[in-house]
Amino acid sequence: SKLTNLGHLEMTWRSRVHFHPLLVRILHKSRLRYYGKPEKKMDMPYQAYFEVADGSGMMSMVLWNSLCPEWYHSMKVGTVLLLAKYAIKTSYPFKTHPTPGDSQMKRFATIEISLNVRDPPTEISIIPEEMVKPEWGLPEVKYRFITRSELDDLPHNHSCDIIGLVTFVGRAERARKREHSEDFWLYRWAHAIDGTSDQPFILELFATSQPDVFEHIHPMTYLVCTQMRVIQGLTENPSRTVYLTTSNESQIFITGWHKGQPYTKDAKVKNFIQWMKSQSEADQIKKTVIGGYYPFPRPPDNFLKY
Repeated sequence: SKLTNLGHLEMTWRSRVHFHPLLVRILHKSRLRYYGKPEKKMDMPYQAYFEVADGSGMMSMVLWNSLCPEWYHSMKVGTVLLLAKYAIKTSYPFKTHPTPGDSQMKRFATIEISLNVRDPPTEISIIPEEMVKPEWGLPEVKYRFITRSELDDLPHNHSCDIIGLVTFVGRAERARKREHSEDFWLYRWAHAIDGTSDQPFILELFATSQPDVFEHIHPMTYLVCTQMRVIQGLTENPSRTVYLTTSNESQIFITGWHKGQPYTKDAKVKNFIQWMKSQSEADQIKKTVIGGYYPFPRPPDNFLKY
């Protein structure tokens, strides 16, 4: 059928009601958001957004309500979609934006694609990767992997991806979203090493929309975390306090989930796998720890400094 592209949509959307189908690749995926309120009677108050791209650039796509349980888990980073009967809306100004792996890519920020059950009922098709043709000009998923040796020099709030071997994972802890609120964030601390430094990555991992992964992070698993944010210098000794925290668009993968993921082609991921092949598993297991309370950043050694 006759296709359109994101660049053409941005130029013509105000003058049209019906749009030609779109062929796009998912580059980023947010966590699932529940926006239900006791006084509002909605069946499935869910929302998730994705950053999708074609040869002309990148745009946000929002999945609404009952389409979320139906499609959210099938729409992975790297998935190619054919979309028909979608709506176009002006962008929501307050949402977070992931940092694109390709800094040259054009971003269409004024509008977003809206996928609904009705008005109009969106038609979504997933195109298997083996049927994707090069002439469609869809961009590849690109990453920003860093090694532990590069981390200390990165600025606060810098966005990056990491791979490492888990050496410590703490128990799940809860923090109130707001003071006196009944809503909690669930998170856990983890350490991962990649052989480029004596220091591990210190990771604050909030529960994303991947409970099956979050609950099974164990020592000795290969851990990949994408769209992590650098948190720098909480105390006078910044070299000891740099850590990474998840963002709204973070994805977490452990051993058993890596097959077929786009990052397996990345050079730094391949270097890590080569380093792991040179390590003795028995030696690494001796250094691993699980559970317990992990105070971070560490309090000073004596009460006077405290």
